[in-house]
This record gives sequence, C-alpha cells and structure tokens, in this order.
Amino acid sequence: MINVLLVDDQDILLQGLSMILGKEEDIHIVGAVKNGEEAVNKCKCCNIDVVLMDIRMPIMNGVEATKLILENNKDIKVIILTTFNDDEYIFDSLKYGASGYLLKDAMPREISNAIRTVNEGGTLINPSIATKVMDRFKAISNETTNNKSSKEVELLTKREKEICILLAQGKNNKEISESLFLSEGTIKNHITNILGKLNLRDRTQLAIFSVKNIK
Repeated sequence: MINVLLVDDQDILLQGLSMILGKEEDIHIVGAVKNGEEAVNKCKCCNIDVVLMDIRMPIMNGVEATKLILENNKDIKVIILTTFNDDEYIFDSLKYGASGYLLKDAMPREISNAIRTVNEGGTLINPSIATKVMDRFKAISNETTNNKSSKEVELLTKREKEICILLAQGKNNKEISESLFLSEGTIKNHITNILGKLNLRDRTQLAIFSVKNIK
C-alpha cells in the first residue's frame, strides 16, 4: 500500500483527489492539508511514501515544504502539482529533490500512475522542462555539478548510457533491469557508479542530465 499525502489550499481539489485516488486498491490517502507547513509537520508524524504537493499556497509554499520534508526524510517522494508551467518553481523544487511534476489537469490515471512510478524509484521529467532546467543550472555557475559537457558523457560506458536513457524515460530499477536483462542489484550499482562519475546527487538530477545530454 502506498501512503499518500495531499497538499493544496483548494478544498475542491483536495476532495476530488481524495475521492479519485481513494478508489485505487494500492493507494491510501493518509491526509489532506492546505499549506506547506502542515505538510512538513504531517510528514514528521505519519508514515508517508508520496506527497502530491501544490506550489502556490499560503504560509509556506510547495517549494519550501519540499526542501524541509526531504531534509528530514530522504525516503519520501514528492510530486509537484501545478497549474503553472513555471520554470522557476519547477527548477527550485527539482533542485531540492522532488521526483518530478504534474499539471493539475492531468488525467486521474496519469496521477495514480505517477504515484506508483515515483514510489518505485522512477522520475517524472518532461523533456521540454528538463532542457530549461538544465539551462538554468548551467547559468548559475560553470562549476555547478549539473554543468556537464560531452567530456563527462564520454566517461560513461555503453551500458551506463543505456541505463541513463531508460532512467530519463522515468523507468524504475525493476523496469530497467527487465529491459536490459540484468538484476535490480546490478542496475542499482550501475546508477551509484554513474552518479559518482558525473558528480550528481540523485536520480532526478541524473534524469535531467540524461534527457539533455544522452541520445
């Protein structure tokens, strides 16, 4: 069972998501709160696997809440929910460790599948947004860990590049292992090695890098 926390300042959206996701046999709605501060506190006291996080909320926005939640518990997965194709917010939330984002007009099946994907270790990175985010990372500093050139890509083996491409498609370790006929443990070890070679922090940063640099 996947324990999910809903975070949004609109009652109608909380009610709608609770009703829709509550019908899924493998998803349990732990709570529904209206701002980031309540979300942070809820994550401290409850067993939560995935947070569906709105961006623009009173008291504390979704970006700040994502940062605090993941500082306290790296195992929680955060999906940013937004009506805004706002590069700044998306950049900051991914920088702090969010597993991806969805627009609020996404179909119910898309939302439930997204929850399963990130819970299993996958990511939700839209290619067009990934390019913008990578450009933003590069603009900050030439020394940033995300400022990778073709020289860094050349550090990767053919197998590692294959894994990066599949990871950029949002696939989790199990799906990657099935595609490449390798064990999940081997895939996990490969990803750890890739992160080390590229000096990246996590799968989300690697997915962004892969969309931008590996074809």
